[in-house]
Amino acid sequence: MTDFSQFFPSSSLPWLLGAAVLVAIGAMLIFAGLVALFGIHPLRFLTRTLLGMLLISLGVIEGGITFGLQGYRALTREEVAARVQVKPIAPQRFSAVFEFPNGRSASYSLAGDEIYVDAHILKWKTLANLLGLHTAYELDRVGGRYHALDQERSAQRTIYSLGNEQLVDLYGLRQRYPFLSPLIDAEYGSASFVPVNGPAELEVRVTTAGLIIRQTGPK
Repeated sequence: MTDFSQFFPSSSLPWLLGAAVLVAIGAMLIFAGLVALFGIHPLRFLTRTLLGMLLISLGVIEGGITFGLQGYRALTREEVAARVQVKPIAPQRFSAVFEFPNGRSASYSLAGDEIYVDAHILKWKTLANLLGLHTAYELDRVGGRYHALDQERSAQRTIYSLGNEQLVDLYGLRQRYPFLSPLIDAEYGSASFVPVNGPAELEVRVTTAGLIIRQTGPK
């Protein structure tokens, strides 16, 4: 038997189940509408078909939001999004080893004087909050940053993706489909950077005000 928990967290399963139920009921109503049409009951055909299409649409939207939230984590007040160990390896070169809350780790070689991290923040309106959706975030990129503006323009740039590839891009869907506006309050980016002057341990934290990086101690 396939273990779906490896693809979706347990908190997503009720949403996927709800989407499947809406689609299934909608499909049955449309079938019932076709039966009514063959029985020469046009009013029943119209009402059942329209209701079935509405339920299927709601199910598709719910499923799309659920897929789009994969990779995002719910934000309450302030959470550790990653722990990072940085270590200079050459002038304006340093390594950064990320440890994420889910146990995944990754290492990056960066150029610059500072480590830069940004994230996507997704806020929901009251209606979506009542449905169980709350502010969520996903780390997006890590890069090296130079103190000098001239070097930012001309020196080697290093930047890597921290997020997972999304099956559904909620940002793109919100831009293309205005009907999602009653649910999504705002989607924006937040970034933070700190200098790397020596080996250090850092925490990347997400707060309701945005992203921050704190040094917790030497390596």
